[in-house]
Amino acid sequence: MKRLNILFLFIALISSVSATRHYNQQQRLSPEEYREKQKAFITEKAHLTPAEADKFFQLFFELQDKKKIMNDKVWDLIKTCDDEKLSEAQYGKVLDDIYNTRIAIDELEKSYLAKYRQILTNKKIFQIQKAEIRFHRELLKTMNPGRSGSGKGNNDRK
Repeated sequence: MKRLNILFLFIALISSVSATRHYNQQQRLSPEEYREKQKAFITEKAHLTPAEADKFFQLFFELQDKKKIMNDKVWDLIKTCDDEKLSEAQYGKVLDDIYNTRIAIDELEKSYLAKYRQILTNKKIFQIQKAEIRFHRELLKTMNPGRSGSGKGNNDRK
């Protein structure tokens, strides 16, 4: 179960980073503009007060910056395997480093959950997580405007 949760978080994180990069390139948003759109969306959908939003997003963006550094490390590790012919042991070391970094990201996120709980209720934190997923879904819709979905898992869910 714990591995499934870690896998889900990693997939969400990678898709988030990928969608963010693609969206920023396609829409020509600066990182500041992207963050402002994300902040406005999450604030509205999670019904945060201005005071809650100020406190929360200071921590949220701090966490995002730390996770970006760690994810960049993962991508650098993956790139080391692109052009080189590595031994089985070297591939094993790279995989161990990648998974250890992913676990460190999960532990970092959990430590921020404790910080979030000092300023928000559990319900609001849950609503923020849900809003963040919806924000990324909306980004994907804007990146592929001609694609309305396959009928399965309709986008009309709230």
